[in-house]
Amino acid sequence: MEAVRVTYDPKRVSYEDLIQIFWGNHNPTQGNGQGVNLGSQYLAAVFFHDAEQEAIAIASRDALQQSGHVPGPITTQILAATDFIVAEEYHQQYYEKQGLVKPRGN
Repeated sequence: MEAVRVTYDPKRVSYEDLIQIFWGNHNPTQGNGQGVNLGSQYLAAVFFHDAEQEAIAIASRDALQQSGHVPGPITTQILAATDFIVAEEYHQQYYEKQGLVKPRGN
């Protein structure tokens, strides 16, 4: 499974805010993929590190589902975080290397 690890300063942004940003930039009804990237390696998931984060993620998912702002059942999973292994260099900034997005900072 491929994942993005987000490191943040909770004094500047809350976990709740990060979860809301995630829901706003993600199709939570497309479980095994996003857009044209389909398959189990593109599993849609939120990973939590403790019971507080788990409760926040579940509450935000449930609120979104009840809001009627999604076109079907939310299939994004909420899972306990495990060891994170950094991908090989050729996977880093893949879209930039392919010329699909501008490099960061430009």
